[in-house]
Amino acid sequence: MSFFKPNFRHPESPKNTLGLTTRAYEGGISTLCAGCGHDSISAAIMQAVWGLNIEPHRIAKMSGIGCSSKSPNYFLNKAHGFNSVHGRMPSVTTGANVANRELLYIGVSGDGDTASIGMGQFAHVIRRNLNMMYLVENNGCYGLTKGQDSATADAGSKNKKGRINPFESIDLVALALDLGATFVARSFSGDKEQLIPLMQAAMTHKGFALIDIVSPCVTFNNHAGSTKSYDYTRDHVQAGSVVDFVPVAQEITLDQIQGSTQNVELHNGDSVRLSKLSKDYDPTDRGHAIRTLLEHKAQDKLMTGLIYIEPESDNFHDTLNIPKTPLNSLKEDVLCPGKSALTSINEGLR
Repeated sequence: MSFFKPNFRHPESPKNTLGLTTRAYEGGISTLCAGCGHDSISAAIMQAVWGLNIEPHRIAKMSGIGCSSKSPNYFLNKAHGFNSVHGRMPSVTTGANVANRELLYIGVSGDGDTASIGMGQFAHVIRRNLNMMYLVENNGCYGLTKGQDSATADAGSKNKKGRINPFESIDLVALALDLGATFVARSFSGDKEQLIPLMQAAMTHKGFALIDIVSPCVTFNNHAGSTKSYDYTRDHVQAGSVVDFVPVAQEITLDQIQGSTQNVELHNGDSVRLSKLSKDYDPTDRGHAIRTLLEHKAQDKLMTGLIYIEPESDNFHDTLNIPKTPLNSLKEDVLCPGKSALTSINEGLR
């Protein structure tokens, strides 16, 4: 049986400044389980990109293997896309980013694709501060292979068969902070109001931006005893920050920001307005972010929101002094300057 999305849309559907409705940002019909948190994340991506007024063909969707890595098929069907092998999405994204730095790269991964087979790749893409938004759709289990515990499953949590996980979990947010990531956030697939502005801030950030998203598996990890279920997450979530992304086109006035709200300017003039539960929390202090994260974990609280941001940093292209012109657009006389240029280089090495 085949299914098709209806072409009809209400003539008064809202449009962005490009004159596009959200229809232009949709993808295929999801084949994931009904109620899967990954579909909520796909919906948030569509809203975030639509709200940023980015044309879909200016985006490259990158993924590896797993339920999470199937989801790029369900949003932005007019964007570029590459489904790589298991755990290797970061290196493929690095190559594409070097060739064409003008695209916006969205990497979609999972807890298996990132925290197990792809751990080495994850660490190095952070170290290089590659320009990309890296989303981890984290459900604590391997949904494609019948729900075994993944590396992010919490110690003491119970799987669907009743087995207790004896191993400590890998906290990708804590790891990213320790490795020097310049944008780190965590959210919940069921909290679209928090997730959309976080994505918009991440896509505008100059450098590597991680959002670890708890996304319950309704089939294998949404039962009593699971620490990645909808009920557990809602009961234990602690919003460390409430984010509002303000595009540079909008006027930003500090006198409108009252109470415990902090304004963080990004490199291009855009702004992240951060409303904090604690007046002492500074999202630009890496050490404080790590300590606060550990304090929440010790109290069985899931800290969400913008956890750390470095407004100014040298990204991958700055570090390697890659030309502003995308490499795929350079002419032959630049790529192959001839024998005289090679001779000059060799002379300089003597």
